[in-house]
Amino acid sequence: MAFSASVLTLYPDMFPGPLGLSVSGAALESGKWSLDVTNIREHATDRHHTVDDTPAGGGPGMVMKADVLAAAIDAVASAKDTRPRLLMSPRGRQFDQAMAHDVANGPGVVIVCGRFEGVDERVIAARDLEEISIGDYVLSGGEPAAIVLLDAVVRLLPGVMGCEMSGIEESFERGLLEHPQYTRPRKFEGRQIPEILLSGDHAAIAEWRRRQAEALTAKRRPDLLTRSTTAKSAGT
Repeated sequence: MAFSASVLTLYPDMFPGPLGLSVSGAALESGKWSLDVTNIREHATDRHHTVDDTPAGGGPGMVMKADVLAAAIDAVASAKDTRPRLLMSPRGRQFDQAMAHDVANGPGVVIVCGRFEGVDERVIAARDLEEISIGDYVLSGGEPAAIVLLDAVVRLLPGVMGCEMSGIEESFERGLLEHPQYTRPRKFEGRQIPEILLSGDHAAIAEWRRRQAEALTAKRRPDLLTRSTTAKSAGT
């Protein structure tokens, strides 16, 4: 069965968006994954199709209504649906490559795109939504975050990337940033491709790339090295 993604949003026209292009788009067209988009507003019961209301206790902005969102989720995913239910939220657990692999190894995902000041807490608990963030910043809504998450996941699905080795040495796959890459022309504005990469010595090239990755990670993301060292000392 193909990986099945269901997205709940107030702006369905934002999908597939970038997901309909490049490798994810080709995989979508060939049936390696499927995308179902639900307009949350269609599940509002009043004549104005109201999906939000003022915050209980006062405060600025609006909050997405629990009853409307719950009805939308129930229409997409039954109680027997084993797919994880994710709510894109700046207060959620930070999405990373390990989580991308976890989701890609499953049957699919249900993604709720939050808007306004947030979602009524009761529907988060009642429908077992896991809050996920793609970074320490605030977006206008969860749609761009959902697109980022799905792009990271879909490319990991079997047969999506042309070369399976493409994903092995990428940033974050081994706890390091990716090493520098070069291609023709051999000389560009006075800058040469490092000679080691032209040597044909695969062991030496691999060692050079490892050292470069470690140096780059230490300079730009030392937290990754700290995290890797902590994991090894803990025996994980």
